[in-house]
Amino acid sequence: MQRYIIIETERVGCTDEGPADEYFIIYRNVFDKIIEHVTAYKTILTSIKQEYDSFIETIKKGQRSAFYLHGKLKVLTAEPTTLVYHRKRVVQLEAKIRVIEANSSKIQMQLKKLRQVRRKGIVKEGNYLTTTINPSRSIPGMTLAESLNLDSLNEYLKRLEEKYEEIKHHMMVKYIPHMRKADLDEEKIQVLQRRDIAEAINNDLRFRHRKTEMVLSAFSTWIQSDMSISFQDFITQISETQRLLQDDQALVEELLEEDPSKAKEAEVLLDYIERFNELLVNGEYESAAVFAVNSPRGILRNIGTMRKFEDVGKIKGKTLPLLLFFEALFSTSHAAKKPVNAHLTLKGIKCGLSEKRLDLVIHWVTQQRVTFSEKAGDVICQYGEQNPYNKSKCLSLAQIIYSECGLHKKAVLCLCQQGQIYGAMEYIKQFKNFSYDDLMDIVIICPQIELINCLTSEWKGEPPLLSFCLIVLHFFSTGMKNSGLSLLQELDKNEKEATEKLMTSDRFCSLEDWQELADVCIHNGFCRLSKDIISILRCQEGVSEIPPDGEFNIMEHVFW
Repeated sequence: MQRYIIIETERVGCTDEGPADEYFIIYRNVFDKIIEHVTAYKTILTSIKQEYDSFIETIKKGQRSAFYLHGKLKVLTAEPTTLVYHRKRVVQLEAKIRVIEANSSKIQMQLKKLRQVRRKGIVKEGNYLTTTINPSRSIPGMTLAESLNLDSLNEYLKRLEEKYEEIKHHMMVKYIPHMRKADLDEEKIQVLQRRDIAEAINNDLRFRHRKTEMVLSAFSTWIQSDMSISFQDFITQISETQRLLQDDQALVEELLEEDPSKAKEAEVLLDYIERFNELLVNGEYESAAVFAVNSPRGILRNIGTMRKFEDVGKIKGKTLPLLLFFEALFSTSHAAKKPVNAHLTLKGIKCGLSEKRLDLVIHWVTQQRVTFSEKAGDVICQYGEQNPYNKSKCLSLAQIIYSECGLHKKAVLCLCQQGQIYGAMEYIKQFKNFSYDDLMDIVIICPQIELINCLTSEWKGEPPLLSFCLIVLHFFSTGMKNSGLSLLQELDKNEKEATEKLMTSDRFCSLEDWQELADVCIHNGFCRLSKDIISILRCQEGVSEIPPDGEFNIMEHVFW
């Protein structure tokens, strides 16, 4: 056996360090030969070999899984970096847009001033021409000799009179008084109303004629068939198609519009709608979805079409037809140059999340193929709460939506819930329209110690935005005692100098509030912190402790 192992090892070319797979094959063959040779212990040795084989197979499977997960981890770690670069690029482009808008506003102001100056110059020139006429100026179109000849002057006067009569005639024929315009507008409105009434009657008659033709065609088909079923049952079989066509009557009225020449176009669109209904009835939902979103003039990119797919429901073993419609709708929103409205967007996001297709929702939002709204962000946040594994992705999507909608407070909350405290602080500094109450609401909803420390201390040379003392007092007064105790524990870890710096930099809190905080510290077992606060208060100028008997001469320093 040893000789067989040595020969096979040299033949394969294995070294002392590997490869392990080749060694495994050689020793497995040796083990098989031993089992065949020792027949008395064949059963035991076979069981032992099976255990070794299963153990080694498990190890190999674990190595393959580890290799796959390692690659997937690299991909996931690269995604935040790409997102950061995109956000930096967005900030740079927004800064450039602001510079361009500022330059545009300056240019518009300059143009406005130039127009005003030019308008004043024209008025002054006109006044000058009308008030100062030089009688010795030569007559236009006449020489000096002709201007002194009486016959030439009479002929010139005659031409001027003829031109005056011609202009006067044109004024009577081609122009009307301004007061007449109101009467003409009223007549036009009445004519348009009569035309609209006639078009409505015409559309109704056309639709009835079409229904009559359908019934006649169905009756002819029934006559030509074997008439094995009654005509009423035959009509029932095509009732679904008739119901779909009834929903399209409103579309016919919209398509005819004002121009009668568009009747042919309406006929083409009706044929397009009939073809869509045939695809839907025949169960070709994917083709029907693509057919609908590519409809001319976007007549099928609406709520009515969505409801038709919604009525189909789920089909076992196939993709939900409603999801097929939304996938086709959002993928063609840029090409159609017709953004999907907020209501359809909300329906599409709910449909995608209900089918656990978060990847589709991420693609729609990041590629800006939807219309952002607050409700859409709320739906994504709720999905993240229900699925903790995808919570970070949902919060990132919601933060994008809230930022686009101008809901900055909710965007900051999304950043805080993701643990991006410094990102939230940068966002707050970038949009300087956060009030004190807005920041307090953020702290109450997300009472993270790191966030509170950033808001109550200086940030890049700027003063604190909130008061540490007022936050703690608010927590204890509103039943958030655990959060208040956590803040006191964090403050108790600091030295007295750090506490003094926090108190002196606080521009919102009064001395009475700090005294109240010291009392809260005593009642909750933070005696050392309470003594430090009182000691710091006594060291402040103009602060004195009032004796228990209440006798204290406030003006004593004046008489000494």
